[in-house]
Amino acid sequence: MADALRHNRRASAIAAAVAIALSVVTPHAGVAQSLSDHASAVSPAASASASNAASAATPTADANATLIARGAYLAKAADCAGCHTAPPGKAPAQDGHAPAKPIPFAGGLGMASPFGTIYSSNITPDPNAGIGRYTYDDFARAVREGVAPGGKRLYPAMPFPSFSGINDEDMHALYAYFMHGVQPVSIPAPETRLPFPFNQRWVLGLWSWAFASHSRFEPQPQRDALVNRGAYLVQTLGHCGACHTPRGPAYQERGYNEGDPLYLTGGTNDHWFAPNLTGDPGSGLGRFSREQIASFLKTGHGGGLAPFGSMVQVVEDSMQYLDDEDLDAIAAYLKSLPARQPYGRYSPQSMAAQQSVRALKTGEIERPGAGLYQSYCARCHQADGMGVANKYPRLAGNPVVLSPHATSLVRLLVEGGRSPDTQEGPEPHRMPSFAGHLTSTEMARVLTFVRTAWGNDAQPVTPRDVRSVRGAIHK
Repeated sequence: MADALRHNRRASAIAAAVAIALSVVTPHAGVAQSLSDHASAVSPAASASASNAASAATPTADANATLIARGAYLAKAADCAGCHTAPPGKAPAQDGHAPAKPIPFAGGLGMASPFGTIYSSNITPDPNAGIGRYTYDDFARAVREGVAPGGKRLYPAMPFPSFSGINDEDMHALYAYFMHGVQPVSIPAPETRLPFPFNQRWVLGLWSWAFASHSRFEPQPQRDALVNRGAYLVQTLGHCGACHTPRGPAYQERGYNEGDPLYLTGGTNDHWFAPNLTGDPGSGLGRFSREQIASFLKTGHGGGLAPFGSMVQVVEDSMQYLDDEDLDAIAAYLKSLPARQPYGRYSPQSMAAQQSVRALKTGEIERPGAGLYQSYCARCHQADGMGVANKYPRLAGNPVVLSPHATSLVRLLVEGGRSPDTQEGPEPHRMPSFAGHLTSTEMARVLTFVRTAWGNDAQPVTPRDVRSVRGAIHK
């Protein structure tokens, strides 16, 4: 696996060149650039005619149904549809009209980056608009190395540094699914056109050499099979580090496995802060059980927590479809991680915690922000900050509240949010936007109260912090 210190040493030699061709990864979890921006580019090994390719992409009696089904499951685990499916009304146009419904894997999802919009491309088995002419080797190289047929480099918004760890068996299953289990769509996705110098993709070869992982996942003998399975899912298909690991000056992840000290310690992407997933009892998962973590991934609720931002789509499009054993494996692996980058504390039995609860319940509100909380927040999140189980998340002891960065809290106040809509979870609920009700100063006050009430102990939020986030998201 890639070593973060080695990456940093290499970065010093090539950072100037790399900086001109990078695109920041947006959340979610992982937002993926297409397998190919020019799906019609064909390697010499894939020179079959379009008609033959279309035939090869059609399900046949010879296709291994078990392998295809396995590939479909793995595609869910990797959340391929989350990035390669445009939302309603924004899918690529056909005959001048945008489809009313999302077209799975047809691409066209526009993803904002500091350098311009990146469009995910069509990864259906259509021979012209999609990847129908890809051989297995073409497919594996694009997924693992970020190199499309013809040698074209993909932007690292495609999480190929994580996907490099996918084993051969799973890669064959994914290929079988995309070639024989996905409906071909002949609509080409918009081409990504970043301005100079960010369109100079040759530099991405240097970026990959310096920062990407190039190794297959290897189970650790000191771990049991369940934890190794969870590590595999988190580090490769799940590409959890794409959002939950901090990034360096060239937008590289600061590690790809638990051997890197910053791996999964929290990261900011697209003005969302994805929290620490290590065992830190403050801003991490140290106080939450395996069962609560698995429930969170399956239903969108667990331990009084609920996802936000792009993690909502990850739960809806990916995690809820994993079997219980794999969800338990992910939770077991995360619980095996020691506390790293600790931040914030939660002391629910402290005198200050009890005083804040009593003050809100009796109406004796004196602390700045307490009155705002009582007026705008307490109805859902309750006077004691514990929320309502399977409905409204707790704020007392919530790792996001205790995180070193209040970016996500500010954005939720400004934009609002919603809980996931899952098959086995409760009815989703929506948090309204307070952008039209609270000034930046008022938002800072109420968030400071939330981060210091009920035993929470995190740094206050300033009006400048709020204005910075609002300016960045143009709200």
